[in-house]
Amino acid sequence: MSFRNRQAPFYDAVIIGSGFGGSLAAYALVKAGLRVLMIERGDWVKRGYHNWLPESTVDLTPYYSTEIPAHITSGGNQPVMGIYSCVGGPSVFYGGVSLRFREDDFRANREITGDSQAFWPISYRDLEPFYSKAEQILQVAGKAGQDPCEPFRSTDYPQALPELSMVSQQLSDSAQKLGLKPFQLPVAINYSSSGRRGECLRCVTCDTYACAVGAKNDLATVVIPRLLEEGLELQSNTIVVRLESGRDKVLSVLCYDKEQMRRKSFKGKTFILGGGALGTPHLLLASELERVNPAGEVIGHYLMRHCSSIVFGIFPYRVSGGKLFQKQIGITDFYFGDPNGHQGLNKLGSIQQIQAPPPAALVKKMLPKPVGQMVCWGLENLAGLLAMAEDQPRFENAVTVDRTKVDGWGLPAMLVSYRESQRDLEATKLLLKKARRILRRAGAWLFYTHQIKTFSNAVGTVRMGLDPHSSPLDSYCKYRGLENLFVTDGSVFPTSAGVNPSLTIAANALRVGEYISKTAR
Repeated sequence: MSFRNRQAPFYDAVIIGSGFGGSLAAYALVKAGLRVLMIERGDWVKRGYHNWLPESTVDLTPYYSTEIPAHITSGGNQPVMGIYSCVGGPSVFYGGVSLRFREDDFRANREITGDSQAFWPISYRDLEPFYSKAEQILQVAGKAGQDPCEPFRSTDYPQALPELSMVSQQLSDSAQKLGLKPFQLPVAINYSSSGRRGECLRCVTCDTYACAVGAKNDLATVVIPRLLEEGLELQSNTIVVRLESGRDKVLSVLCYDKEQMRRKSFKGKTFILGGGALGTPHLLLASELERVNPAGEVIGHYLMRHCSSIVFGIFPYRVSGGKLFQKQIGITDFYFGDPNGHQGLNKLGSIQQIQAPPPAALVKKMLPKPVGQMVCWGLENLAGLLAMAEDQPRFENAVTVDRTKVDGWGLPAMLVSYRESQRDLEATKLLLKKARRILRRAGAWLFYTHQIKTFSNAVGTVRMGLDPHSSPLDSYCKYRGLENLFVTDGSVFPTSAGVNPSLTIAANALRVGEYISKTAR
């Protein structure tokens, strides 16, 4: 694939990807007055009545894209999987849960890290001001002081939370009767009735759906439009196929514009990768940039995604018939182990309520036809809890490339391999046991457990660290071996912690973006 673009524009920063890593880094750079280009392989997601339809859950839309397929050698729910591809990235379809990592998540825990040499080069205190800023930008609604292992915070949440739905209150009461301390999950959703924004209707099409009324505070709603007004340039529907480098710098990005159906290249002073824990290592390996990095042999490795399963409680009556938003309750009593139970594990993870019933259209797709149709009859009798266990960073869990196979864009095939360790499975098993107790106490008669095999929480693969021989990035996420390349998505995480990664990605991207803006002057 040849590129002819002698008049390529020059930018202070070129950002690849519009998810949390790309958008929050762009926020810091645009606010500093720099000329910034953002390149996104997907398109804007249209909003309207159609977003409420069952078939608008993300896996059934064009935004779950297989144009650059992930070939799963182990650990996926399908042999070939797609990647969420749209302006705003996965934030457009996420449930908005915005939890901070705990302070001890940034400290070494041998049970988790083993011999992986995965150590955070920053502390929670280093990131705390950026957590606060990210919460303000995303207008996170929450209530401080409820979460039993909530870390220190310097500011309160910018929004209050609404009351619990009936089934959420039922699960909260059940957990309290068992001696637990349930709390309302902080979410990036607009509950204000000011009239300037769409107010949340508390519908059931939130998690895995784009918001029909624009009340979810996703990046395509509250961040990117504001940055475009302030000078950000966005090149959507454009696939980056290679980073061109010379000596110790990246010189340009080579792309294919799907709308104009032509090749392009863009030059810049600084380049930032925000393509996610699968997309970023794939592009680095496709560009053969592992050769210039002293830790090049670990690029793509140490993939994590949480070891997670959903347990549905089956009730003898309709608990989800109210058609109200239900992703409201969190339980972190067992985050650092079970003081009254299993003594072998000192770090487990979290339990979170999930929206139930799941989309009928998705159930029919995932299950055999007769089974899927039968299950859909009883969906409103379900209430669900997600057991999210922290997984170990392991070298064999990886994103690699097969250079003998090339797709239509000229990229080598992406191969993804993931297997849970026995410790990870044991942690999930313990969390599921606790979740079933809560559901049983709430009135559930039977249970169905579903193991999650997607990569929506994927992190690792291009981690930061102090050791240049085990970490491809330094403490400011600068790529070792190239002076002007940074990474700001979840691939920079040395460990996965036991909560959703989005807010931590956002906070770290702000931190790195501010660092770049200061050094660029």
